[in-house]
Amino acid sequence: MGDVIRRFGPALLEQRGARLTSAQHAVLSTLGRCHTAALGGHVYRCDACGVERPAYNSCGNRHCPSCLGHKSAAWLAEREAELLPVPYFHVVFTVPAEIAALALGNKKVIYSILFRAASETLLEVAANPQHLGADIGFLAILHTWTQTLLHHPHIHCIVPGGGVSPDGTRWVKSRDDFFLPIRVLSRLFRGKFLAYLAEAMRAGTLRFAGSTAPLATPAGFASFLQEQRSKDWVVYAKPPFGSPQHVLKYLARYTHRVAISDRRILDIQDTGVTFRYRDNDRGQQTMTLGGPEFLRRFLLHVLPTGFVRIRYFGLLANRNRAKNLARCRELLAANSTVHERSTPSAPAIVKPADDERYRCPCCGTGRLRHVGLLSPVAVPDLDAWAPIARDTS
Repeated sequence: MGDVIRRFGPALLEQRGARLTSAQHAVLSTLGRCHTAALGGHVYRCDACGVERPAYNSCGNRHCPSCLGHKSAAWLAEREAELLPVPYFHVVFTVPAEIAALALGNKKVIYSILFRAASETLLEVAANPQHLGADIGFLAILHTWTQTLLHHPHIHCIVPGGGVSPDGTRWVKSRDDFFLPIRVLSRLFRGKFLAYLAEAMRAGTLRFAGSTAPLATPAGFASFLQEQRSKDWVVYAKPPFGSPQHVLKYLARYTHRVAISDRRILDIQDTGVTFRYRDNDRGQQTMTLGGPEFLRRFLLHVLPTGFVRIRYFGLLANRNRAKNLARCRELLAANSTVHERSTPSAPAIVKPADDERYRCPCCGTGRLRHVGLLSPVAVPDLDAWAPIARDTS
């Protein structure tokens, strides 16, 4: 991604610079310097052949595809200790295209409503005695992209298959192949989301421009809400994970991600950027976009400053998570029926051994040893169009 930014960043700023937010400018500047001499670095020497190699520092920005590995590993270690010995379900909440268009100019407001409506829907339906009749907890992750980098905000929820009874005395187990009714979730989610959206309109916190400009009037916004109420909103549940270890394996590749990974970028030429994407009907495909257009799509997914995209709700809410997890384990241990279903195990996440990560690429046998530091240096070509900006992420 850094290579794409360094090649096409100036053209993007020339075309659209005035329309980029301060956060988007900062991402361009920061990711453009990632793993370059502009950030300084370290010098490593092979203890066998003596060759020296520089290793430039990473930017650490949460939107950088190259900088998420170490953050993901630490986060996953904490989540592994929190997994319960039950099946886990994957529930996804998404919004219509018209809501997504409104969100582009109101990311913080709309994304917050999306979290609130999705979480309250799951908690409320699960607590209903006609459905599960239990207090549940879950992890929710915001994604805002499609495989072709278009804007498509949606929430992924990873939910244990069961919860604690209202009186707190027993574990209520869900069915192995069914968690909560999708139609009920969809309609309640739609109602809650539109109610909170109307509340934001009355509070004056929404901005309208471009295709959403007609919604700025009370009549236009009322008509918009009525149109959305008439639609079926998409909520779906994927098949349950086979085991808690499968949950961890899924989270390892799914949580700390951005709109596109470096592995999906196949070629960078003057004509544009070619990348791989997955089509539901045709499988793996490739697409080439002009460099500025590729960056424009990538920057659609820059989050507002300080916005939290991984959140915990119900029994897993941050304040009482440790206490609630301990209680859940006590109830599960007392309820032998939850252990009747055997689940296949998944391979543990394998971290690269130090010997492999630091093996000399020249001789193949020696080990690279740290021997010195590299101070940051000016990069005139980069500094000319991307002055150092405050890292907003």
